[in-house]
Amino acid sequence: MMHAALRLGFVGILLAWSAAVAAETNRGFDPERLGRLDALIQDHIDRGQLAGAVMYVARDGGTVRLRPYGWQDLEGGRPMRADTIFRLASMSKAVTTVAALMLYEEGRFALNDPVSRYLPAFAQPVVAVAPPAGSAPEVKYVTVPARNPITIRDLMRHTAGLTYGSGLASDDYKQAGLFGWYFADRDETIGEAVNRLARLPLHGHPGEAYQYGFATDVLGHLVEVVSGQPLDQFIESRIARPLGMKDTCFFLPPEKGGRLATVYGLRNGVLGRGDQGAYVTGPRKCFSGGAGLLATVGDYARFLQMLLNEGELEGARLLSPTTVRLMHANQAGGTFEGGRRDFGLGFWVNNHPGAYGEAIGAGAYGWGSAYFPEYLVDPHERVVAIFMAQLLPAGGLDLAHRAKNLVYQALVEPAESPPRVP
Repeated sequence: MMHAALRLGFVGILLAWSAAVAAETNRGFDPERLGRLDALIQDHIDRGQLAGAVMYVARDGGTVRLRPYGWQDLEGGRPMRADTIFRLASMSKAVTTVAALMLYEEGRFALNDPVSRYLPAFAQPVVAVAPPAGSAPEVKYVTVPARNPITIRDLMRHTAGLTYGSGLASDDYKQAGLFGWYFADRDETIGEAVNRLARLPLHGHPGEAYQYGFATDVLGHLVEVVSGQPLDQFIESRIARPLGMKDTCFFLPPEKGGRLATVYGLRNGVLGRGDQGAYVTGPRKCFSGGAGLLATVGDYARFLQMLLNEGELEGARLLSPTTVRLMHANQAGGTFEGGRRDFGLGFWVNNHPGAYGEAIGAGAYGWGSAYFPEYLVDPHERVVAIFMAQLLPAGGLDLAHRAKNLVYQALVEPAESPPRVP
């Protein structure tokens, strides 16, 4: 029966591949060079390092690559499909940032407003610092008043002093149930979790250092408070529905469960099933703006195309061009990656290609996911690229990063004028 399922699966792969190829155009990409990208992904599948993936590349809104590879469910013999649904994890952050910026454009707040104006629990933040010399061994830290209030912009650029619990006060974060990015199994609202977070010490003074963590979850709760809607309803009504993102949600309807990609993990070079999470069953209650969304490649491509179009897609305008440009302006000084790249509002920005040292376009921006996907948007080359897979842990595999480089090596007709980089 397994062999029969695999044979049927291979037929499904061939049909999906043929349909995808029929819809592709070149748009300045060399098809033979793009074949290197196909070969790289397939090689990882053949060597048992990855079950399956979907690759998407577009230029000027036209599809250059939309191809499924391998298996959505290896054991079940179900081939990967272009409409497979993936856990986005931290690729949710850009969506939540756009949600907040839509409220910003309505005049509901300023980016440099203190968060405590809207979330009073953050009114008197303190920072965990090393204890004085001679303190008892059990004293891990002491607290000092934060030098600055947390601003809404701090939440968007990850300078709020919020990690995912790591730092001097990590034991207190663990005791509070706030260590790590995963919220899907929680029988509480994100507001309840955020209010508990506000009682814990920060791990840095707001505005002074890039620290990746719970900031976008706080931002998502801010969206709820300011809009008067739960985050899932706001994103559905104000972003997903206008953009035609029909499979984007925090928790999957049971009838769509069969389209959810299986999570695998690479441990000591061996591929095995991973933790599937509580995205179909479970409390379905805690909407994590930082790491909770699910979507197809096609849905997320529509979201990124909206950003590339400076806030608009097919007549639906979410943001103004000025606000989108603000998103990919450097917001974090030189605090991100030692200055090799900049950080905007929700994602990295590659303003220094020489310092970064990889073939990623000047001014391109993007981010990734704990589940292994990566995306980028290149305003100068008018390119959107998404690599989607579900691999946690990734076992040191860097395929998602190399896939981006192979996108650029296939672009043989680049834009004529050089990009303007700050």
